[in-house]
Amino acid sequence: MRPKHFLNFDNFSKESLSQILDRAIEIKLKSESSNIFEKKTLGLIFQKPSTRTRVSFEVAMNRLGGNTIFLSSSELQMSRGESIPDTAKVLSSMVDAIVIRNDSHEELKLFSENSSVPVINGLTDLFHPCQILADLMTFKEKNEGETLKKVCWIGDGNNVCNSYIEAASKFDFEISIFCPKGNEPFKPLLKNAKDFISFTSSKVEALEKAQIVTTDVWTSMNNKSSSKERRKTFKNFFVEEKDMSHAKDNAIFLHCLPAHRGEEISLNMLEHAQSMVWSQAENRLHAQQSLLEFLLTD
Repeated sequence: MRPKHFLNFDNFSKESLSQILDRAIEIKLKSESSNIFEKKTLGLIFQKPSTRTRVSFEVAMNRLGGNTIFLSSSELQMSRGESIPDTAKVLSSMVDAIVIRNDSHEELKLFSENSSVPVINGLTDLFHPCQILADLMTFKEKNEGETLKKVCWIGDGNNVCNSYIEAASKFDFEISIFCPKGNEPFKPLLKNAKDFISFTSSKVEALEKAQIVTTDVWTSMNNKSSSKERRKTFKNFFVEEKDMSHAKDNAIFLHCLPAHRGEEISLNMLEHAQSMVWSQAENRLHAQQSLLEFLLTD
């Protein structure tokens, strides 16, 4: 039987994703822990720095009674030329699931194709689906019973934006994108999800009727552009306190963090009354715990 991988939202139904979100809220409300994964081990292979992804997965696995083993890419034999398929076959014979955080989504796919256990995308150049689980969970718990109809994305069309686009096509909401020309999301996604995406040259228009207002740093970890060049390109693509007045009255502001105050957000935006950023960050833990349950139980 093929393992269930979580590389993006593509192979997951709305029903499965909703199940993960509902269970994450239940876990949070009940402060649930268990020993269902006693003697199971989660491998963490990280090529990139991490705070929320690493800590949330380690704590989540611990709360499920399991163990984690952290491996930076420089510590693996891949750094000396061992192939991705060979590494995948060896590691998946020893651990029960693997989280990978790396530069290349294609390499992640290659690893998963050779793994006998579930592989989870902890972030690649193209997608960051675990982040969007936490974002959707945050909206769901804040606006119980309300259907998400519009998300406003301001800034770089990066991996987080790409995952929002995939989520839009699953959950049938609009994502309105305000970004500089040449910094749009992944082009193949735009074709496949065109019915759920709108681009605008006006920030106010992007914000109208939005229930989630969100952004990310101007320079992602995989971007090689200079900071000076990026600041010039993105100087008008930021979120400040007054922007929330153009969204729905009960809209929430989200940011996947880390944030650069004074660049993509104003200095006090994280502390705004409508900011749910700290709950959003905590929800990475509960969403990760729910995801592990979903992938590792029959």
